[in-house]
Amino acid sequence: MLDAKEIGCRLRELRGNISRETVADAVGISVSAISMYENGERIPRDVKVKLASYYGKSVQEIFFDEKCHV
Repeated sequence: MLDAKEIGCRLRELRGNISRETVADAVGISVSAISMYENGERIPRDVKVKLASYYGKSVQEIFFDEKCHV
């Protein structure tokens, strides 16, 4: 798995102009959790599949592949 900072960068890029509130509501987590993931403070655990589905990517692409597919 990639480090938290790289995952956070990918999640920020995927979110683009969508608000954190919108993403949090869609995947059923708090805005503060999204913020921590995007800032590289935490790595998503149970919500990986929901985030990948929301962004139309695979868990592999976002959290494991060395090359970014964002």
